[in-house]
Amino acid sequence: MNGGINRQSKLPLYQQLYEVLRAAITRGEWKPGDMIPAESELIERFGVSRITVRQVLDMLVREELIYRERGRGSFVSHPTVEQMLQRLISFTDDMRQRGFEPSTRLISSELLPAPEEIARALRVPTGEELARIVRLRLADGEPMSVEESYLVHSLAPGVLELDVVGTPLREQLDRQYGIRWERAHQTLRAVNAPRQLAQALGVKPGAALLAIERVSFTPQGAPVEFLRIYHRGDRYSLSADLKG
Repeated sequence: MNGGINRQSKLPLYQQLYEVLRAAITRGEWKPGDMIPAESELIERFGVSRITVRQVLDMLVREELIYRERGRGSFVSHPTVEQMLQRLISFTDDMRQRGFEPSTRLISSELLPAPEEIARALRVPTGEELARIVRLRLADGEPMSVEESYLVHSLAPGVLELDVVGTPLREQLDRQYGIRWERAHQTLRAVNAPRQLAQALGVKPGAALLAIERVSFTPQGAPVEFLRIYHRGDRYSLSADLKG
């Protein structure tokens, strides 16, 4: 870690220490997930008070540059991925545009009767046969989200036999069945990760997730997919442009 405290500077000690620690993070001296030095080590190294160290760490937490784990210490945060709410884009294309290497793992695939809520969203009778595909989405090998997709099987017979790991599902549906969507309606809520979902995403049970329920429509207005997405709350932020 370069830099130090200049006792002759007019800058307050907390501001100088903040700049030093922030630079160590932004320059990559400390990588995402690295533990930063303990409070006692920072006090000794820079010759400042415990109050000053805690003030600086609080500033870095508020900026989401670090996070704390009780009983363990402070760690460098992973950068968040901002997702624009008004865009319809596949995970694969989105990650590649951001400079990440996307990958997918298939968690499960099955046929099942449509529950009432999903049947209503897809405008089919309750009990209609659906194809359910659950996938883990990763960026640079790190779990980012779990996607749970429901499709009316009669519109895409044999969809479970397709390669939905190496090729985006949207591309497969367009190529194999001529199914494409033009718009979508989605709702967003915050949820706590149940144990199984937490395990897949590599977070602690009860961790904050961003949950999206999305229904996608063809240009003719027919619903073609009911999708549940569970984003890691520490890796995703969602944004939208609003007009007054």
